[in-house]
Amino acid sequence: MQLIFMGPPGAGKGTQAQLLAALWKIPHISTGDILRACVVAKTPLGEKAKAYMDAGELVPDGLLMDIVQERMNQPDAKAGWILDGFPRTVPQAAFFDTLLCDVPGGGPTSGKDCALRAVNLDVPDNVLVTRLLSRGRQDDNEQTIRRRLQVYREQTEPLIEFYRDREQLVAVDGDRSMQEVTAQLQQVLSRNS
Repeated sequence: MQLIFMGPPGAGKGTQAQLLAALWKIPHISTGDILRACVVAKTPLGEKAKAYMDAGELVPDGLLMDIVQERMNQPDAKAGWILDGFPRTVPQAAFFDTLLCDVPGGGPTSGKDCALRAVNLDVPDNVLVTRLLSRGRQDDNEQTIRRRLQVYREQTEPLIEFYRDREQLVAVDGDRSMQEVTAQLQQVLSRNS
């Protein structure tokens, strides 16, 4: 199973990805966690990423693509994975589609023939702001949250159409209890696998 979890900041992508990865015994790969670890370790990538993250901006495509490609080549990712936080832009998605859905000797497959599924958790902005303020992270103040939501709408929301056009999109209402969202995800994804 190859899944991308999408949705605005605070939609519950990380929580749901962790739950389902544990249930299905596949890795949950969070680019946010990878980036935060790089920032804490003060790696060269972490130093570059920190400036963007502190301003509520997305880390540039080139940095993220290198991280993701390296992670996808690790042995635990061979049987499947849940990716959280990537792709965030249509150019990243196009790169990722080529990386994953390239058929040896035959070029990229069409979206519906590729095993990849993109799960979109839809949650209203007012709920997202409340959720993000309540988790108490240092970088979660209302101004930064609203900027992150604006950046999401401008740069990441177009992915919904990208994956819908390829018949890879699975839409889920994320404005419910954690257990209800998990149950719906299990039901929908077992039908689509």
